Amino acid sequence: MRLADLILSLLAERGDGKTICPSEVARAARPRGDWRALMDDVRAAAATLARNGKVEITQRGQRVSPTGYRGPVRIRLSHKADYAAAYRGVDFRAHPERYRVGKGEQGVLIAEPYKSELLPLWRFKTPAIARASAAALWKAFVAYRDGGDGIGMDMARKFLQMGFTRARRYANRRSGVKYRGAATPPDAEKAKSADIFYKAWQRAERDRRYRAWRTLHA
Repeated sequence: MRLADLILSLLAERGDGKTICPSEVARAARPRGDWRALMDDVRAAAATLARNGKVEITQRGQRVSPTGYRGPVRIRLSHKADYAAAYRGVDFRAHPERYRVGKGEQGVLIAEPYKSELLPLWRFKTPAIARASAAALWKAFVAYRDGGDGIGMDMARKFLQMGFTRARRYANRRSGVKYRGAATPPDAEKAKSADIFYKAWQRAERDRRYRAWRTLHA
């Protein structure tokens, strides 16, 4: 097993919020040999995982840079990776108690069955398409709200928010990739799409019943 995979496997076994020492990885990889000779390779594998957002390197409970640190460290799953791992394969309509709001759009393309219900409604290529998409997502938001489905409300809100952030990114970056290919001047059509989604997103954020639900489930 690759060292990176072994790190993730040991962290999954350890459980949510727990950490492991690099030496544990080396010992598991070479239980009958000179495990100390693997320590540099383990640290390098952990650093790569950290740069990819899958783990965090910590000292005394605080995250540190994956390179350049001194002294003993521990490894833990990043919040993002931990969140995704906890969501995959879960039917949140059957198990609403396992849902967490998270940060921003976190979980928007993972949480089922809501992802499958809402993703087909999400489009932002032109202002006309964005307007129809935002209206459809708002209609879904209202239907979830009136049906007492707080998770559905939150997921619809996340798709509206993602409509804004993605359209805004394409307005500023022709490639749609962060920090690459700046659009000069910005794409006016995508900027209009972003504005349409922003208004719908903020309408959802202000909804009294949604805010009451979110206060209890944040």
